Amino acid sequence: MPSKRRLRWALVPLGIAAAAVLAGCTPTELHGFLPGFTEDGQPATNHTDMVAGLWVNSWIVLLVVGVITWGLMGWAAIVYRRRKGQSGLPVQLRYNMPIEIFYTIVPFILVVGFFAFTARDQAILETQTENPDVSIVAIGKQWAWDFQYNGDEEDGSDAVWSMGVQAEPAPNGDVDQEKLPTLYLPVDKTVKIELQSRDVIHSFWIIDFLYKKDMYIGRDNYWSFTPTREGTYAGKCAELCGEYHSAMLFNVKVVSEGEYEDYLASLRDKGQTGDITDEYDRLTNLPGTGETTTDEERND
Repeated sequence: MPSKRRLRWALVPLGIAAAAVLAGCTPTELHGFLPGFTEDGQPATNHTDMVAGLWVNSWIVLLVVGVITWGLMGWAAIVYRRRKGQSGLPVQLRYNMPIEIFYTIVPFILVVGFFAFTARDQAILETQTENPDVSIVAIGKQWAWDFQYNGDEEDGSDAVWSMGVQAEPAPNGDVDQEKLPTLYLPVDKTVKIELQSRDVIHSFWIIDFLYKKDMYIGRDNYWSFTPTREGTYAGKCAELCGEYHSAMLFNVKVVSEGEYEDYLASLRDKGQTGDITDEYDRLTNLPGTGETTTDEERND
Protein backbone atom coordinates (compact mmCIF):
# COMPACT_ATOMS: atom_id res chain seq x y z
CA MET A 1 0.00 0.00 0.00
CA PRO A 2 2.64 2.61 0.85
CA SER A 3 4.30 2.11 -2.53
CA LYS A 4 0.99 2.67 -4.34
CA ARG A 5 0.35 5.84 -2.36
CA ARG A 6 3.79 7.16 -3.20
CA LEU A 7 3.12 6.40 -6.86
CA ARG A 8 -0.16 8.31 -6.78
CA TRP A 9 1.50 11.32 -5.16
CA ALA A 10 4.28 11.19 -7.75
CA LEU A 11 1.72 11.37 -10.57
CA VAL A 12 0.05 14.51 -9.19
CA PRO A 13 2.95 16.91 -9.91
CA LEU A 14 3.46 15.28 -13.31
CA GLY A 15 -0.18 15.96 -14.19
CA ILE A 16 0.07 19.56 -12.96
CA ALA A 17 3.25 20.09 -14.96
CA ALA A 18 1.66 18.66 -18.13
CA ALA A 19 -1.40 20.91 -17.72
CA ALA A 20 0.83 23.96 -17.18
CA VAL A 21 2.86 23.19 -20.31
CA LEU A 22 -0.27 22.76 -22.44
CA ALA A 23 -1.83 25.93 -21.02
CA GLY A 24 1.27 27.87 -22.03
CA CYS A 25 1.12 26.70 -25.66
CA THR A 26 0.23 29.23 -28.32
CA PRO A 27 -2.65 28.46 -30.73
CA THR A 28 -0.02 27.72 -33.39
CA GLU A 29 1.62 25.13 -31.17
CA LEU A 30 -1.70 23.61 -30.12
CA HIS A 31 -2.52 23.12 -33.82
CA GLY A 32 0.77 21.34 -34.47
CA PHE A 33 2.26 24.27 -36.45
CA LEU A 34 -0.13 23.46 -39.29
CA PRO A 35 -1.13 26.19 -41.78
CA GLY A 36 -4.71 27.43 -41.88
CA PHE A 37 -4.80 29.33 -38.58
CA THR A 38 -4.10 32.91 -37.57
CA GLU A 39 -1.97 33.68 -34.50
CA ASP A 40 -5.12 33.86 -32.38
CA GLY A 41 -6.24 30.44 -33.64
CA GLN A 42 -8.99 31.42 -36.10
CA PRO A 43 -9.35 28.63 -38.72
CA ALA A 44 -9.65 29.14 -42.47
CA THR A 45 -12.75 26.92 -42.87
CA ASN A 46 -15.35 25.17 -40.75
CA HIS A 47 -13.40 21.89 -41.12
CA THR A 48 -9.84 23.10 -40.53
CA ASP A 49 -10.04 22.72 -36.74
CA MET A 50 -11.27 19.14 -37.04
CA VAL A 51 -8.49 18.10 -39.43
CA ALA A 52 -5.84 19.71 -37.23
CA GLY A 53 -7.31 18.03 -34.13
CA LEU A 54 -7.11 14.59 -35.73
CA TRP A 55 -3.51 15.22 -36.76
CA VAL A 56 -2.30 16.61 -33.42
CA ASN A 57 -4.10 14.09 -31.21
CA SER A 58 -2.79 11.21 -33.33
CA TRP A 59 0.75 12.45 -32.83
CA ILE A 60 0.21 12.83 -29.08
CA VAL A 61 -0.95 9.20 -28.83
CA LEU A 62 1.97 8.02 -30.96
CA LEU A 63 4.47 9.97 -28.87
CA VAL A 64 3.07 8.48 -25.65
CA VAL A 65 3.40 5.00 -27.15
CA GLY A 66 6.92 5.85 -28.27
CA VAL A 67 7.99 7.13 -24.84
CA ILE A 68 6.63 4.00 -23.14
CA THR A 69 8.31 1.75 -25.73
CA TRP A 70 11.65 3.55 -25.50
CA GLY A 71 11.42 3.52 -21.70
CA LEU A 72 10.81 -0.23 -21.57
CA MET A 73 13.66 -0.85 -24.01
CA GLY A 74 16.03 1.26 -21.90
CA TRP A 75 14.85 -0.38 -18.68
CA ALA A 76 15.41 -3.88 -20.12
CA ALA A 77 18.84 -2.93 -21.45
CA ILE A 78 19.94 -1.61 -18.03
CA VAL A 79 18.32 -4.12 -15.68
CA TYR A 80 19.20 -7.21 -17.68
CA ARG A 81 22.66 -6.15 -18.84
CA ARG A 82 25.57 -8.55 -18.46
CA ARG A 83 27.30 -7.89 -15.16
CA LYS A 84 30.93 -8.36 -14.22
CA GLY A 85 31.78 -12.00 -13.72
CA GLN A 86 28.74 -13.32 -15.58
CA SER A 87 29.07 -15.60 -18.59
CA GLY A 88 26.78 -17.54 -20.85
CA LEU A 89 23.16 -16.80 -21.60
CA PRO A 90 20.70 -15.64 -18.95
CA VAL A 91 17.70 -17.76 -18.00
CA GLN A 92 15.47 -18.13 -21.05
CA LEU A 93 11.70 -17.74 -20.71
CA ARG A 94 9.49 -19.34 -23.33
CA TYR A 95 6.14 -17.75 -22.45
CA ASN A 96 4.93 -14.69 -20.58
CA MET A 97 1.18 -14.55 -21.10
CA PRO A 98 0.50 -11.14 -19.46
CA ILE A 99 3.10 -9.42 -21.66
CA GLU A 100 1.96 -11.25 -24.80
CA ILE A 101 -1.66 -10.28 -24.14
CA PHE A 102 -0.56 -6.69 -23.50
CA TYR A 103 1.36 -6.25 -26.75
CA THR A 104 -1.47 -7.90 -28.70
CA ILE A 105 -4.42 -6.03 -27.20
CA VAL A 106 -2.88 -2.54 -26.97
CA PRO A 107 -1.88 -2.27 -30.67
CA PHE A 108 -5.31 -3.61 -31.64
CA ILE A 109 -7.01 -0.91 -29.54
CA LEU A 110 -4.78 1.76 -31.10
CA VAL A 111 -5.53 0.63 -34.66
CA VAL A 112 -9.28 0.48 -33.99
CA GLY A 113 -9.15 3.92 -32.32
CA PHE A 114 -7.26 5.54 -35.19
CA PHE A 115 -9.64 3.99 -37.69
CA ALA A 116 -12.75 5.07 -35.79
CA PHE A 117 -11.72 8.72 -35.40
CA THR A 118 -10.45 8.93 -38.97
CA ALA A 119 -13.65 7.38 -40.36
CA ARG A 120 -15.77 9.76 -38.28
CA ASP A 121 -13.94 12.86 -39.52
CA GLN A 122 -13.79 11.58 -43.09
CA ALA A 123 -17.55 11.05 -43.11
CA ILE A 124 -18.02 14.68 -42.06
CA LEU A 125 -15.55 15.96 -44.67
CA GLU A 126 -17.12 13.90 -47.44
CA THR A 127 -20.71 14.90 -46.65
CA GLN A 128 -21.80 17.14 -49.51
CA THR A 129 -24.08 20.15 -49.06
CA GLU A 130 -27.30 19.63 -51.01
CA ASN A 131 -28.23 23.30 -51.41
CA PRO A 132 -25.03 25.34 -51.11
CA ASP A 133 -24.95 29.12 -51.20
CA VAL A 134 -22.28 28.92 -53.90
CA SER A 135 -21.80 26.19 -56.53
CA ILE A 136 -18.50 26.16 -58.45
CA VAL A 137 -16.82 23.94 -61.02
CA ALA A 138 -13.00 23.76 -60.76
CA ILE A 139 -11.31 22.22 -63.81
CA GLY A 140 -7.70 21.08 -63.86
CA LYS A 141 -5.73 21.02 -67.10
CA GLN A 142 -2.08 20.77 -68.06
CA TRP A 143 -0.99 23.06 -66.39
CA ALA A 144 -3.50 25.55 -65.07
CA TRP A 145 -7.03 25.93 -63.73
CA ASP A 146 -10.43 27.06 -64.99
CA PHE A 147 -13.27 28.09 -62.67
CA GLN A 148 -16.98 28.29 -63.41
CA TYR A 149 -19.38 29.96 -60.98
CA ASN A 150 -22.74 28.32 -61.60
CA GLY A 151 -25.78 30.54 -62.00
CA ASP A 152 -28.72 30.76 -59.65
CA GLU A 153 -31.82 28.96 -60.88
CA GLU A 154 -34.09 31.11 -58.71
CA ASP A 155 -33.05 34.44 -60.22
CA GLY A 156 -32.23 32.95 -63.65
CA SER A 157 -28.63 34.21 -63.69
CA ASP A 158 -26.19 32.52 -66.08
CA ALA A 159 -22.97 30.85 -65.08
CA VAL A 160 -19.78 32.91 -65.38
CA TRP A 161 -16.23 31.67 -65.72
CA SER A 162 -12.54 32.46 -65.80
CA MET A 163 -9.77 30.59 -67.64
CA GLY A 164 -6.29 30.46 -66.19
CA VAL A 165 -2.73 29.95 -67.44
CA GLN A 166 0.21 28.29 -65.74
CA ALA A 167 2.44 30.23 -63.38
CA GLU A 168 4.88 32.67 -64.97
CA PRO A 169 8.11 33.87 -63.36
CA ALA A 170 8.37 37.55 -62.54
CA PRO A 171 11.54 39.54 -63.42
CA ASN A 172 12.97 38.81 -59.96
CA GLY A 173 12.51 35.07 -60.46
CA ASP A 174 9.46 34.73 -58.21
CA VAL A 175 6.05 33.66 -59.46
CA ASP A 176 3.94 36.52 -60.80
CA GLN A 177 1.00 36.25 -58.39
CA GLU A 178 -1.14 38.68 -60.38
CA LYS A 179 -1.28 36.29 -63.36
CA LEU A 180 -2.20 33.16 -61.41
CA PRO A 181 -5.69 31.68 -61.82
CA THR A 182 -7.75 32.94 -58.90
CA LEU A 183 -10.80 31.36 -57.29
CA TYR A 184 -13.11 33.75 -55.44
CA LEU A 185 -15.17 32.54 -52.47
CA PRO A 186 -17.58 34.47 -50.21
CA VAL A 187 -16.80 34.27 -46.51
CA ASP A 188 -19.23 32.42 -44.20
CA LYS A 189 -21.19 30.97 -47.14
CA THR A 190 -21.55 27.25 -47.84
CA VAL A 191 -19.54 26.26 -50.90
CA LYS A 192 -19.72 23.14 -53.05
CA ILE A 193 -16.97 22.62 -55.62
CA GLU A 194 -17.27 20.11 -58.44
CA LEU A 195 -13.79 18.92 -59.42
CA GLN A 196 -13.11 17.94 -63.03
CA SER A 197 -10.05 17.19 -65.16
CA ARG A 198 -9.56 17.95 -68.86
CA ASP A 199 -6.69 15.51 -69.41
CA VAL A 200 -4.71 13.59 -66.77
CA ILE A 201 -5.10 13.06 -63.03
CA HIS A 202 -4.69 16.27 -61.01
CA SER A 203 -5.23 17.04 -57.34
CA PHE A 204 -6.98 20.17 -56.06
CA TRP A 205 -5.17 21.39 -52.93
CA ILE A 206 -5.78 24.61 -51.01
CA ILE A 207 -2.94 24.38 -48.51
CA ASP A 208 -4.43 26.37 -45.62
CA PHE A 209 -7.72 24.45 -45.87
CA LEU A 210 -5.84 21.24 -44.91
CA TYR A 211 -7.61 19.15 -47.51
CA LYS A 212 -7.13 18.01 -51.10
CA LYS A 213 -9.03 15.87 -53.60
CA ASP A 214 -8.02 14.14 -56.81
CA MET A 215 -9.51 15.00 -60.20
CA TYR A 216 -10.05 12.27 -62.81
CA ILE A 217 -11.22 11.99 -66.38
CA GLY A 218 -14.74 10.53 -66.41
CA ARG A 219 -15.33 10.90 -62.68
CA ASP A 220 -16.23 14.14 -60.94
CA ASN A 221 -15.37 14.66 -57.28
CA TYR A 222 -17.07 17.10 -54.92
CA TRP A 223 -15.96 19.11 -51.91
CA SER A 224 -18.27 21.04 -49.56
CA PHE A 225 -17.10 23.49 -46.89
CA THR A 226 -17.57 26.99 -45.51
CA PRO A 227 -14.73 29.56 -45.64
CA THR A 228 -14.62 31.34 -42.28
CA ARG A 229 -11.81 33.86 -42.69
CA GLU A 230 -11.16 36.45 -45.38
CA GLY A 231 -7.75 36.41 -47.02
CA THR A 232 -5.69 35.09 -49.91
CA TYR A 233 -4.65 31.45 -49.83
CA ALA A 234 -2.23 29.48 -52.00
CA GLY A 235 -3.37 26.47 -54.00
CA LYS A 236 -1.59 23.99 -56.22
CA CYS A 237 -1.87 20.65 -57.96
CA ALA A 238 -0.73 17.89 -55.59
CA GLU A 239 -0.51 15.10 -58.18
CA LEU A 240 2.46 14.79 -60.56
CA CYS A 241 0.77 15.59 -63.86
CA GLY A 242 3.51 16.28 -66.36
CA GLU A 243 6.42 18.52 -67.28
CA TYR A 244 5.09 21.77 -65.78
CA HIS A 245 3.36 20.28 -62.74
CA SER A 246 5.26 22.68 -60.45
CA ALA A 247 3.78 25.64 -62.35
CA MET A 248 0.18 24.49 -61.83
CA LEU A 249 -0.56 27.04 -59.11
CA PHE A 250 -3.59 29.13 -58.22
CA ASN A 251 -4.80 31.53 -55.56
CA VAL A 252 -7.99 31.56 -53.53
CA LYS A 253 -9.45 34.87 -52.40
CA VAL A 254 -12.02 34.63 -49.61
CA VAL A 255 -13.87 37.95 -49.67
CA SER A 256 -17.06 39.56 -48.42
CA GLU A 257 -20.31 38.74 -50.17
CA GLY A 258 -20.35 42.17 -51.80
CA GLU A 259 -16.85 41.79 -53.23
CA TYR A 260 -17.75 38.31 -54.47
CA GLU A 261 -20.83 39.61 -56.33
CA ASP A 262 -18.74 42.46 -57.79
CA TYR A 263 -16.25 39.94 -59.14
CA LEU A 264 -18.99 37.88 -60.79
CA ALA A 265 -20.39 41.06 -62.31
CA SER A 266 -16.95 41.89 -63.75
CA LEU A 267 -16.88 38.49 -65.48
CA ARG A 268 -20.34 39.13 -66.94
CA ASP A 269 -19.18 42.50 -68.23
CA LYS A 270 -16.36 40.72 -70.09
CA GLY A 271 -18.88 38.38 -71.71
CA GLN A 272 -17.51 35.34 -69.88
CA THR A 273 -20.89 33.69 -69.39
CA GLY A 274 -22.41 30.31 -70.18
CA ASP A 275 -20.92 26.83 -69.97
CA ILE A 276 -17.13 27.00 -69.73
CA THR A 277 -16.73 23.60 -71.41
CA ASP A 278 -18.53 24.80 -74.55
CA GLU A 279 -16.37 27.91 -74.60
CA TYR A 280 -13.19 25.89 -74.10
CA ASP A 281 -14.09 23.51 -76.94
CA ARG A 282 -14.97 26.41 -79.23
CA LEU A 283 -11.71 28.23 -78.58
CA THR A 284 -9.53 25.13 -78.63
CA ASN A 285 -10.84 23.86 -81.98
CA LEU A 286 -11.56 26.74 -84.30
CA PRO A 287 -14.24 25.44 -86.74
CA GLY A 288 -13.18 24.94 -90.34
CA THR A 289 -9.52 25.87 -89.83
CA GLY A 290 -8.01 23.00 -87.89
CA GLU A 291 -6.24 25.62 -85.80
CA THR A 292 -6.08 25.74 -82.05
CA THR A 293 -5.57 28.52 -79.58
CA THR A 294 -3.43 28.61 -76.48
CA ASP A 295 -4.62 29.48 -72.99
CA GLU A 296 -2.78 32.81 -73.27
CA GLU A 297 -4.64 33.67 -76.49
CA ARG A 298 -7.99 32.69 -74.94
CA ASN A 299 -7.41 35.03 -72.04
CA ASP A 300 -6.41 37.84 -74.37
